[in-house]
Amino acid sequence: MITEEKKRVLELFAQGRKLYKLMKFKEAEPLFAEALRIDSLDGPAKVYLERCRHYMQEPPPEDWDGVFVMKTK
Repeated sequence: MITEEKKRVLELFAQGRKLYKLMKFKEAEPLFAEALRIDSLDGPAKVYLERCRHYMQEPPPEDWDGVFVMKTK
């Protein structure tokens, strides 16, 4: 059974991911942050929050396909 908190985390993540795919990183970032406030151990929200912050500093190309390319190890 899934808790109400986890349902909310999943909703926030889904909304954030939609915005992320549309390259709306500034709008997506607070949704991932809120998901982490509810569940600090949510790995996917943490990853996408970091990626949003990265892309707000260094935007991807206009023809970006949604794939994150690591440039360092």
